[in-house]
Amino acid sequence: MNKRLTWNLEMDALLIGVSVVVAVALVWSGVLPTFLASLGGGELLSSFIAGLFFTSVFTTAPAIAALGEIAQVYPPVFVAGIGALGAVLGDLVIFRFMRDRFGDHLNALLRAEGLLKRTHTLLHRKFFRYFTFLVGGLIIASPLPDELGVSLLGFSKARTSFFLLTSYTFNFIGIFLIGTAARLL
Repeated sequence: MNKRLTWNLEMDALLIGVSVVVAVALVWSGVLPTFLASLGGGELLSSFIAGLFFTSVFTTAPAIAALGEIAQVYPPVFVAGIGALGAVLGDLVIFRFMRDRFGDHLNALLRAEGLLKRTHTLLHRKFFRYFTFLVGGLIIASPLPDELGVSLLGFSKARTSFFLLTSYTFNFIGIFLIGTAARLL
């Protein structure tokens, strides 16, 4: 692996680690509810902003903490409905950026001869597109960062309108499960 790639991976891992530490500190310190209340828009704005940050690898952990805190006060279905709108906005930005880039890079890689050529044939089957769509949706629904799931949806060449519906549905499910778990704990 080249030096620059290694350094980028190390920096990303460090930022993710810091993000998790910040999320834990926000929950344990009790600062998060005060901060969310200070936003002034109440549950609507707080849920939307937390949902927006739910999509990125670097902000997922604090967003999960915020969504859990909001769901302590407001019904998880409400938090999920508004939070999923924010998450769709974040996913749309990622989708627009990743849809063509990811597919182009993968297709260029797959133009090689031999084993990669056979892999290319497999990846262009309809089944594989449906499979990447399902896996991408499940990643979006999970607390995992959405970048990989959105990239997979982009690779499946989903239309933007279909992507928006899928993103909302899977983010709603993921945020609802987070809110429900936060209430149970």
